Amino acid sequence: MAFHAELTHEAATTRTMLERLPEDQLDFRPHPRSMNLARLAGHLAEIPGWGARAIELDELDIAPVGGPLYMPTTAESREHVVAVFDKNVQDTLDALAKVADDAVLMQPWKLLGGGRKLMEMPRVAVMRNFCLNHLIHHRGQFSLYLRLNNVSVPSIYGPSADEGRIG
Repeated sequence: MAFHAELTHEAATTRTMLERLPEDQLDFRPHPRSMNLARLAGHLAEIPGWGARAIELDELDIAPVGGPLYMPTTAESREHVVAVFDKNVQDTLDALAKVADDAVLMQPWKLLGGGRKLMEMPRVAVMRNFCLNHLIHHRGQFSLYLRLNNVSVPSIYGPSADEGRIG
């Protein structure tokens, strides 16, 4: 299944970045409306887990009536955020391994808030949009946060200015 290879590849790059989280800058934000570094790192750690939820559940209510709200992840340390990330990646890879037929990924999945439908799309779209594209988008933000904190930015899709060039 293509998602397994893609998630494995993108997760390796993302993990390398999370391993560089500057623990003394967790409150850093480049703009007042930006997430702070602890929340952004936590968001990167939680994103892969949406894949397992999309495969294993028909819907997810992030604010169920009478139930607990979904609690976003905020990095407490480099070790914490890498552990959360690794668990979420593995959970999604395990869920993907149990998918016997691609038709399962074409089935609808719903995100709810207080019982109200916020969105509905095929599981395959959740995997592409919420797991891969969303991860890549926020990883780009994270690379800027690293740069602004003078932390070496690792290679993402080729050599970085910090880790050498080819030729």
